[in-house]
Amino acid sequence: MITVRPAAALDAPDMARLLNEIIAIGGTTAMTRPVTATDMRDRMAANPDQSAWHVAFDDKDALCGFQWIGPHPDLPAEACDVATFVQTGRT
Repeated sequence: MITVRPAAALDAPDMARLLNEIIAIGGTTAMTRPVTATDMRDRMAANPDQSAWHVAFDDKDALCGFQWIGPHPDLPAEACDVATFVQTGRT
């Protein structure tokens, strides 16, 4: 069973670990540099009224994915950036 809830700052370290594994493998994200928990917290804090962050946990309370939706400086104001990341091997 998967449980989804809004992301919180305390989720940032696990989110960074999951994302860094995906970045290291390459080929499925445009991101190429590792991120830190601070990077994730900063990104979550940017535009809080215009973005949504959610995390997904498995039945063992382990983070198995997350998603954010929000503005992107290279997109028109009426568009948004949607990023979804799932633990390697659990797609």
